Amino acid sequence: MKNLKIALLFFVLPMLAFTTVHKYYVSVTSVEYVKEKEAIQITSRIFIDDFERLLRERYDAKITLDVENELSTIDMYVERYLKEKIQIAINGELMPFHYLGKEYEDEIIFVYLEMEGVKEVKSFEITNKVLMDLFAEQENIIRTNINGKNKSLLLRKGNAKGVLNFN
Repeated sequence: MKNLKIALLFFVLPMLAFTTVHKYYVSVTSVEYVKEKEAIQITSRIFIDDFERLLRERYDAKITLDVENELSTIDMYVERYLKEKIQIAINGELMPFHYLGKEYEDEIIFVYLEMEGVKEVKSFEITNKVLMDLFAEQENIIRTNINGKNKSLLLRKGNAKGVLNFN
């Protein structure tokens, strides 16, 4: 029995020493074209701890993403960062989006954006570099519902831009 314990120690311990906990860095952005409103509505879901860390490093070390303890300037920082990291072109034309706000649910921050005056969508192009400046492993999933068609993109560092056609 003692030999079995020693043998397990020699075989199992080295395997445990080289395993690390791997954290996934992922955001999910849902894009929906609402033809009746001539608007594209965007919801991004980002892990609060990752986004908070980024905002602290980039803007203010006192930032806390928590309804009860956040700075009054937090929406300004969130909007500024998103406008630097997300670009959207509809039918080949770069279009601005409006930051509508945010809310928290469990460990996720939901960020709401909208683009108005969109009469039709033949092509949708997005560059999404959210959190890629902090986490090299960051992946941003884009899910679209445009013209009744569901399509997706997976964007990574070095390949943070994608185009979908809806002809």
